[in-house]
Amino acid sequence: MDQLWANRAASAEAAVVKRHLRPLWGLPGTQLGVVAWPPTRRDRWFGTWHYWWQAHLLDCLIDAQLRDPQPGRLGKIERQIRGHRLRNNGRWTNSYYDDMAWLALALERAERLAGIDRPRALATLAEQFVRSWVPEDGGGIPWRKQDQFFNAPANGPAGIFLARYLTSQGEPVRRAQQMADWIDETLIDPDTHLVFDGIKAGSLVRAQYTYCQGVVLGLETELAARTSDERHPARVRRLVAAIGEHMAPGEILNGAGGGDGGLFSGITARYLALAATALPGDDADDVAAREAARVIVLASAQAAWDNRQNVGGLPLFGYAWDSAAELPTTVGGQAQFVEGAVSSSQTPERDLSVQLSGWMLMEAAHTVTA
Repeated sequence: MDQLWANRAASAEAAVVKRHLRPLWGLPGTQLGVVAWPPTRRDRWFGTWHYWWQAHLLDCLIDAQLRDPQPGRLGKIERQIRGHRLRNNGRWTNSYYDDMAWLALALERAERLAGIDRPRALATLAEQFVRSWVPEDGGGIPWRKQDQFFNAPANGPAGIFLARYLTSQGEPVRRAQQMADWIDETLIDPDTHLVFDGIKAGSLVRAQYTYCQGVVLGLETELAARTSDERHPARVRRLVAAIGEHMAPGEILNGAGGGDGGLFSGITARYLALAATALPGDDADDVAAREAARVIVLASAQAAWDNRQNVGGLPLFGYAWDSAAELPTTVGGQAQFVEGAVSSSQTPERDLSVQLSGWMLMEAAHTVTA
């Protein structure tokens, strides 16, 4: 079974590499993902900058290197990191804490798993999250600088990063635990046990997105694996069950369109795979939670594979894994950055985010079967 999913993950990687990877502005030693396929001229010249999509592309390249180590892919990882910083005006940081958390996670994995070190970048990003913790204002860390919206998409990935990074620095994971406790006390729906989006000016923002569940699941799984505190595995078990009941009909994760939403289900699959492989414990409840997470990943991956389009012998994934993918064209509305978020292209499959999500899912399926 593991070879089947390894082959499918390799095909997903090849599709993104062929259709999306290009040198930044033609500069040697650089690389980024073109944000749409088929691309416009503006797309090809990276006139549009989606910081967190590129961070997930980097993370997917690291997944692939773990699955099938290759010297050539290490070069792609190096070029992606270099291109990211250059396109981001020579900086690692921006105004959005969730964006920075995704890059921090990818850079930490690049160092730990692929031997590509960026210690100054990691220290710079870690400082951003530590200094932005403001319980006196109701948080949590905010979504972006000078903002009073405290949400799961910022606190979840930042907490995962800090749990990993602080451990590597020989420091306790107390801040990551504080972030997990804040989410549990503030953002958990008492009826469904799903994670609400956030709080703004003291009012609960009750939207429930798949990727909010994924990042909180990842944070609690990291803490369950790194501490002896029973509250963390208990929360993992509860959240896996809630995802299965409310966000994965027929055990297939819900889609969330294109644009930023194209990444949501892939992120959830990534951290379901983490729960399936890293949640400690040998009692029946722990075993059941790991198996439930594994089943959702594999059912979603099989559906996405069955519903893909085949273009030039390579897969093109749909934004909703339980429905047939649609072939995109350059006709129709394109993804737009509006008020801090990227909307969907008229055909969501055109967006790099949707294809990265499919790639992430194939890597997750390989992870839980390897």
